Amino acid sequence: MTNYDSLDFSPLLELSADEVVTHSLVRDIPLSGGRVLALVTLDNGRDHTRPNTLGAVSLMEFATTMDALTARASRGEIHGVAVTGKPFILAAGADLSKVAEIPSREVGKLLSQLGHHAFGKQATLGVPSFVFINGLALGGGLEVGLNAQYRTVDATVPAIALPEVFLGLIPGWGGSYLLPNLIGIENALKVIIENPLKNNRTLKGADALSLGIADVMFASARFLEQSIEWADGVIAGTITVSRPNEPGKIERLVKWDVAVGIARKMLEGRIGTVARSPYVALELLRAAKSGTKAEGFEREDDALAELISGDQLQASIYAFNLVQKRAKRPAGAPDKKLARPITKVGVIGAGLMASQFALLFVRRLQVPVVITDLDQARVDKGVAYIHSEIAALEAKGRMSADEGNRLRHLVTGTTNKADFADADWVIEAVFEELSVKQDVFAEIEKHISPEAILATNTSSLSVEQIGAKLLNPERLVGFHFFNPVAVMPLIEVVNTPQTNEVTLSTAMVIAGKLRKNAVITTDTPGFVVNRILAKVLGEAMHAVDTGTPFDTVSAAIAPFGLPMTPFELLELVGLKVGAHVLDTHHAAFPDRFFESTNLHRLAEHGTLLERDAKGKIKGYDKVALKIVAGGTAPMTAEELQLRFENGLADEIKRMLDDDVVHAAEDIDLCMILGAGYPFQMGGVTPYLDRVGASERVFGGSFHTPKIRGVGSAVAVTVVTD
Repeated sequence: MTNYDSLDFSPLLELSADEVVTHSLVRDIPLSGGRVLALVTLDNGRDHTRPNTLGAVSLMEFATTMDALTARASRGEIHGVAVTGKPFILAAGADLSKVAEIPSREVGKLLSQLGHHAFGKQATLGVPSFVFINGLALGGGLEVGLNAQYRTVDATVPAIALPEVFLGLIPGWGGSYLLPNLIGIENALKVIIENPLKNNRTLKGADALSLGIADVMFASARFLEQSIEWADGVIAGTITVSRPNEPGKIERLVKWDVAVGIARKMLEGRIGTVARSPYVALELLRAAKSGTKAEGFEREDDALAELISGDQLQASIYAFNLVQKRAKRPAGAPDKKLARPITKVGVIGAGLMASQFALLFVRRLQVPVVITDLDQARVDKGVAYIHSEIAALEAKGRMSADEGNRLRHLVTGTTNKADFADADWVIEAVFEELSVKQDVFAEIEKHISPEAILATNTSSLSVEQIGAKLLNPERLVGFHFFNPVAVMPLIEVVNTPQTNEVTLSTAMVIAGKLRKNAVITTDTPGFVVNRILAKVLGEAMHAVDTGTPFDTVSAAIAPFGLPMTPFELLELVGLKVGAHVLDTHHAAFPDRFFESTNLHRLAEHGTLLERDAKGKIKGYDKVALKIVAGGTAPMTAEELQLRFENGLADEIKRMLDDDVVHAAEDIDLCMILGAGYPFQMGGVTPYLDRVGASERVFGGSFHTPKIRGVGSAVAVTVVTD
């Protein structure tokens, strides 16, 4: 077994000359009976906007601190050690900017070993060890706690997670071994694999308690005081900790491998097999059911070393920086000070999408929201849906009964447009037809104030044309959500030639308050995400129309790493919507986008994929296969892959030349946040560079130097029409 104390960590320290060090600050807390608790506070000296991170220097200081406390414990000076964080923050994990600079597998392995060296000392102090999770605890921040014997959690902690799989890594400082042996394999699979792949879902304090990650939860007002009192009881022996979720013999013998097998099938069906880290994590979790902690830590060392030195991590770091940095400073955003305050929201429409809007606005803005539709029955149905969703959130413990009641009272429905008179922000979610949207805006403009902002959720129509009947088109902006509204983190904010700075600024500020990432696009068909997806879907249906089997088309797009096949995507968005999107793009760019008569016929039929009673895809609908039969010029997967690659490289280059967005990074950000493009692929433009499509199409690249990641050129003759 590795003796971590004997390792030379100087190669890591040499990379950390400019690290913002998270210090381990110690103070003694008197307990009952003359006992003493050493309280270690992690603090990088910055405010809560700069979370504690754990680079090499920080980890070495933590290890040194634990060694000193071990010596004090041996002399009887202290009787317990607890770790907590600065206000609102425990720690946000490893410093990823430093991880990206690691030059080799050997140095990468040292990073995992250093974490085990530092955090593992909590188990050998000679006295009980505690972590008081007082705030944000992500990745290594949570692993600090997992390496201790006991954990408390603040009820108001907003985010606890092990997001490493989302970033192309695995929990490598103990999490992959310790967590399943603390809370059971099914719960660990949820935290380590399932949640990261659901747009990096995090846990609240109550979730951590119910899963068994924390032993006890206290209210924020007296969290530290009560945590110390509780630790005093544990040390004194007056408090006994029970852990019902700890796996027993039956779970290890029967349930463990079955749960891992089910998770593997889920992964293969949801994300394919391109991304490595989820499968590496799955294997670590499988192995964690037996063997020693030392063996588990060594497996983590080897796994993390391989992933850190691999190409997928470099692509993930690029994607991570887009989401964490570029998304927070959107290109072209006006001064926030120009934004108008929003005290009431109006939603035109009461269908599912409109009701989702209303629910999101009332939850995030906490202002009155009024919805309208053609008749009272539709309005009542929409209000009832919103109320039922609020009740569901209450039932799940995600909001209190008081908050639920307050939000229900803020939501009203009406058929009288005059009730929109005092709305500051009005958004439509009506049928995707130009004349319908023009008319509803022209009608509502008669009832609202001259200062009210109008927003359209159109997915492909011209926002400027939607505002053609407005007296004040400068107050109209595109505000394109993605479905499901509550989950998808992107909003495309569409800036027309008439949209003024106040309107654009207000839209960007509202997007932030809705906790969404906003990218500003020009008013062009499909904006960013749908234009790229329309290119993919158009090529896919063109291939089917000319005789290429569905499975061959899916195989051709698989190397892109998209979360679903083109045909799953068509069913998700709706076959009629898909046909409409292709028609819109063909009308705008007839030389580059295909329309598909067969897709319209499939839309009339209503089914493309055959599913079992549980909704799992079994194959293709037999009638659908007959509808598309008859093509006489099928393509191979290799030929079609080149068409996909070259077509996307060409279209994205045109989008950048036309300043649809300001940079290739914005294209990638939109695809990651709006289409679920995997972090491990790093975005579509780095992929197109790596496979040679950029060079083939326009003799250059989107990025210099190219960004490492998955994908290599295919040796196939280019096929042209």
